[in-house]
Amino acid sequence: MLSLLAATGAVVGGTADPIFWKDLGLVEGIDLGFFTLRFYSMAYLGGILFAYWHLSKMIKAPGAPMAQRHVDDLFFYCTLGVILGGRLGYAAFYRPELFVSFEGQGFVSWELLRLWDGGMSFHGGLLGVLAAMAWVSWRGKLPLLRVTDYVAVNVPMGMFLGRLANFNNGELWGRETDVPWGMVFCDLPSLPGECATTFIVRHPSQLYQAGLEGLLMLAIMLPLFWKTGARYRPGLMVGIFTTGIATARFINEFFREPDAHLAEFAATTGLSMGQWLTIPLILLGLIVTLYALSRDPVGTGGSKPAGV
Repeated sequence: MLSLLAATGAVVGGTADPIFWKDLGLVEGIDLGFFTLRFYSMAYLGGILFAYWHLSKMIKAPGAPMAQRHVDDLFFYCTLGVILGGRLGYAAFYRPELFVSFEGQGFVSWELLRLWDGGMSFHGGLLGVLAAMAWVSWRGKLPLLRVTDYVAVNVPMGMFLGRLANFNNGELWGRETDVPWGMVFCDLPSLPGECATTFIVRHPSQLYQAGLEGLLMLAIMLPLFWKTGARYRPGLMVGIFTTGIATARFINEFFREPDAHLAEFAATTGLSMGQWLTIPLILLGLIVTLYALSRDPVGTGGSKPAGV
């Protein structure tokens, strides 16, 4: 990501031509001949696999509230939650017409099911993952708050990879700017392989999001688990995660161009839809964090993982 920012920062003083996103030579995926393995799909897969691997490692440390069989269940149900919640949330919050639109080309005409066309909601995916964690916790008789603590540590990696994939796809670009690292994106509808643009120089806001919602949150959450006793305070890690990532999203929305069909909403209310949906998360995260800090720690450093 730093190399990309360095490349976009090559224009200084506003006297040279701006950087064009299409000139970076990015491709949408790996062409296998009969199928293109899209980097966006690989980002989701990479985030999920990292979460499974790291969570499996976390539960081997003292004080774990679950066993490996619960991690396996979380892997399956949280994957469903991310996909179903993310897509349904996008349709409900941003594009309700997708529920009744059957104009898609090809075998699948119902646009709600056409995930490959793009359109996933962070807030919808979050709700889907919460539902998955609640189900696994209820079925396995696990403490939900502690399960959310452990899962929250792993989410920023998925956010980081997903935002890099957004940049790679040239989507979710930023607002107009005159900063030296501003870029010109293909921001008009165009045929595959072509680039139609307004020639407006924009923030590469996808990289800002990858940095704040991804790398910064990873730099906070990983040491919080491995270097402190936060795991013994139910709710502390998920509270800090929720507050941090929601605040990062709120800040990033000032640099990100609102979706075209929501531009009037943002202009009328003063905040984007993403910011309005994020405010309750910030408040919730603060409440959960304060609650966790007000309670005595549970367990000890010598406690065994659940199910052992």
